[in-house]
Amino acid sequence: MRYATTDLHGCLHSFRHLVEERLRLTRADTLYVLGDFVNKGPDSRGVLDYLMRLQADGYQLPCVLGNHDLELLEAARGRRPMAGWASPADQNLTLGSFGVAHPQDIPEPYLRWIEALPLSLDLPDFVLVHAGFNFRLPPDEMRQDQHSMLNIKDFVFDASRLQGKRLLHGHNPKPVAHLREQVEKRSGAIDLDTGCVYRHNPELCHLAALNLDTWELTLQANIEPGYPIARRG
Repeated sequence: MRYATTDLHGCLHSFRHLVEERLRLTRADTLYVLGDFVNKGPDSRGVLDYLMRLQADGYQLPCVLGNHDLELLEAARGRRPMAGWASPADQNLTLGSFGVAHPQDIPEPYLRWIEALPLSLDLPDFVLVHAGFNFRLPPDEMRQDQHSMLNIKDFVFDASRLQGKRLLHGHNPKPVAHLREQVEKRSGAIDLDTGCVYRHNPELCHLAALNLDTWELTLQANIEPGYPIARRG
């Protein structure tokens, strides 16, 4: 089976439960993860460790780059000032998970893993990207516009720009009910981000995994231990 999920944001317990207990992922399956592995949640390093371990053990987990992953990478590489990378509370949570005080001290294997992530993935029936595309751009520019692919929140979907394929993305947390409606309609563009990290927002607080072959939707509630950034304003 093929599955897709997104916006893990350091929610290791929730993601592991989704993978091992809800999806019961095997090495014959593929789970696409659409970015934002780090920041906001309690265990960014744990999420990266788990993903890297599964990949090393032969599980098929293709991943794409998210804006928070890039922000962490740029801070670690000295290309983004500390003050320009996340809120102080977010920085403390994320750096604390790595056991370091400064992003430049994050171990190199994590940075190399993030650096190798593609911006998008093309399947026969879906295009996968973290945030979406600026469909107003010329087609060749649209697929190269990193800022939009990582950050855009509002766009008018045009299937002709994707050769008739559907678009799966995350980045812009939407209520679980909104995702259910999109899946029931088999919409052309589907936002899989149901805001798992925001565990105090009852309309969010779930990881969503879509079966790309059957259209079955699996929702995993946030089961993380307490952490300070847990509500979306």
